[in-house]
Amino acid sequence: MPSGNPTEGRGRRTTRRTAIVAATVTVVVAVGAGVGVLAVRRDADRDGASVPPQTTTTTVARADLSDTRSLNGTLGFGPERVVKGAGEGVVTRLPKVGDTVARGKPLYWVDDRPVPVLFGGTPFFRTLDKPGLVGSDVRLVSDNLTALGFRTGPRPSRGTDGTKIGPGQALLTETLVASIKKWQQSVGLEPTGTIGVGEVAVLTGPVRVSAVKALPGDAVAGELLAVTEKVKLVTVPVAATEVGAITVGAAVVVALPDSSEIPGKVASISQTVSGGGPDGGGGQGSPPTVAVLVAPTRAADVAKLDAAAVQVRFTTAVHRNVLAVPVGALVALREGGHALQLPDGGLLAVETGMFARGLVEVSGAGVTEGLDVVTAS
Repeated sequence: MPSGNPTEGRGRRTTRRTAIVAATVTVVVAVGAGVGVLAVRRDADRDGASVPPQTTTTTVARADLSDTRSLNGTLGFGPERVVKGAGEGVVTRLPKVGDTVARGKPLYWVDDRPVPVLFGGTPFFRTLDKPGLVGSDVRLVSDNLTALGFRTGPRPSRGTDGTKIGPGQALLTETLVASIKKWQQSVGLEPTGTIGVGEVAVLTGPVRVSAVKALPGDAVAGELLAVTEKVKLVTVPVAATEVGAITVGAAVVVALPDSSEIPGKVASISQTVSGGGPDGGGGQGSPPTVAVLVAPTRAADVAKLDAAAVQVRFTTAVHRNVLAVPVGALVALREGGHALQLPDGGLLAVETGMFARGLVEVSGAGVTEGLDVVTAS
């Protein structure tokens, strides 16, 4: 039986309609929101697809590439060499540290007689006392007297017995003996025309006295002095396995303590290996090294420095007029090797050569000067 209260019935129907409308609105709003999200996503995808990725390109160019290496060195006068006396007598006068020695000038005095210097590589091993002697010691005397301005006469090709005179040797002639007498008189020696062991000091060239090891009154037969080169040099210890890439006369760059750089060149490469074990010194774990001497091109550049730690930059290899790209243009291939990426996305396989100053040498089919490639740098 229906209720007698019509107001209550209308209230329940109104509530149901309100709930249905609210649910309908919620669904519409949710659907609308979903449509909005999809629309935003589609717009975002469309905008992203329309902007191409940014790429940087460079061109394959020709260049000279050089492989350099910087090594630590010490500026000074180079390694010391000990000067020993020979013969008999007492040392009566010695030079001072810092004195320089020239060809033909006295280096020290024995029994109050000067012992002059001759340049060369052959020490005196006998007395030159009569014409007809042949040898490298005769050649040394002849070369030095000629350099000092004395007339030594023609140089025969055969000895007095007809034997052919070998390279680096000379014959002691009457003319040469006469020149020896004139030279001896000019330096304060008795002009005998003979030269005995210990009467001259043979050095390789102009030197500077770096240490005095003897005292006046000592016997001449012993260590007397230590000498170095006359000019300042940089001594660079180079690994024995790498010194083969360095050549005498090669240009280098020397970095001084104030960070300035000066030009130089390789003056000499030692033939002695140091370190690497008991025989070479330097300790068991010390790697073997070879001393390389570097001469500054301008002495004025190092005139204010007596000694200093420096760096020397050697150029060990040069590849001229090669095709090169920045290292960032190389693409490593999964199967090994490298390629260059073209602007259209294609890859061009290449062979790599020298790497230097951020560039790499490249070659291969299709690699030409002016080719555009993608680079990361």
